[in-house]
Amino acid sequence: MVEATNPPPGAAADDVDAVTRAVLTASRVLVAVSARSLAAVEDRVTLPQFRLLVAFSTRGAAKLVDVAEWLAVNPSTAMRMADRLIAAGLVDRQINPDNRRATLLQLTDEGRSIVEQVTARRRAEIAAIVEEMAPGQRAALVGALTTFADAAGEAAAGHPADLYPLGWATPASPGAS
Repeated sequence: MVEATNPPPGAAADDVDAVTRAVLTASRVLVAVSARSLAAVEDRVTLPQFRLLVAFSTRGAAKLVDVAEWLAVNPSTAMRMADRLIAAGLVDRQINPDNRRATLLQLTDEGRSIVEQVTARRRAEIAAIVEEMAPGQRAALVGALTTFADAAGEAAAGHPADLYPLGWATPASPGAS
């Protein structure tokens, strides 16, 4: 069990710089966990591609213009990424039932399986780290991280299936643009 460490001498509890350093240190841990969780599939998908797979898994089928908006890229970049995922069998195109002249992109079962595998590895590694903490530290961490996410405008995740494993903003419901 990891014991609580006290702030460095002279660091006030509300010292923004001290808190910033602590968050940066914790973020290095989380980035390392994320990278390790992707290692088993890195021959199949890149981090940006995985981000798109996660977006499809949480938002469902979408038009290319929506995909570009999700990723904050231009449509041609989104199309190139989608084409690579289609070629890998992780995403497919289907006719839009609301407009037969348009197509929708969606996650395949294989794509969903990759998202689930990576998320499960990430969750297990984070759980192992949290288990090293004393129960009181865990409770304090929940409060601190919830407050941190609220300050960043990130909606709280509920059920484990609602977790967004790469840390981008919670997706809006389809059609809410």
